[in-house]
Amino acid sequence: MGTGSHPVLQLSGVGRHFLQGENQISILDGADFTLHAGETVALVAPSGTGKSTLLHLAGLLEHPDEGDVLVNGVSCAGLPDDRRTAIRRSEIGFVYQFHHLLPEFSALENIMMPQLISGLPKADARERAEQLLDYMRIGHRADHRPAELSGGEQQRVAIARAVANAPLVLLADEPTGNLDPETAGYVFEALDALVRQSGLSAVIATHNHDLASLMNRRVTLHDGKVVEV
Repeated sequence: MGTGSHPVLQLSGVGRHFLQGENQISILDGADFTLHAGETVALVAPSGTGKSTLLHLAGLLEHPDEGDVLVNGVSCAGLPDDRRTAIRRSEIGFVYQFHHLLPEFSALENIMMPQLISGLPKADARERAEQLLDYMRIGHRADHRPAELSGGEQQRVAIARAVANAPLVLLADEPTGNLDPETAGYVFEALDALVRQSGLSAVIATHNHDLASLMNRRVTLHDGKVVEV
């Protein structure tokens, strides 16, 4: 989908600054970015330029120092934390470089968890978790705990968990960063297929230019701004 579709995520004049001794370091400075429904965007930028900060702001995990973040048209900068948490829970899925799965639960239970928290009946949560595991081609690993899974399998479970509540927006921070190239390729293909099949919108930070080329467009960070590649 192109720009005719509605924006699901907007960063408007977003700034994020840190004090280092006497000096103010600007990570983001008046950054603007729009993600449209059904669009996939690769964020390709060197380490230390603020990729993770941008994703944390977009995912309502941090507050901007100035500017606003809009999720599905709702202005979030001034919202109280409980409202931000509710929006994050229902509208945003997050995948990190490390899987952050709960070690004492099976793959299936890890994917059921966010659904149960949001009040879905257990049978429905199980059915959706099984579908997602099948979709990520690891249905046969459903009863295994994270420690019994390979790195690629762990990350596919983490992706399935991130989309379990059918969020509007998926944010991924180097989701294949600690995998070997072949495994990274498998994981990314599964992620790409899942995003397209479910009509998700996604921003995926990656160093891998082959993976980035699968996205609808690419952006980078330059002088605290988001710019098209």
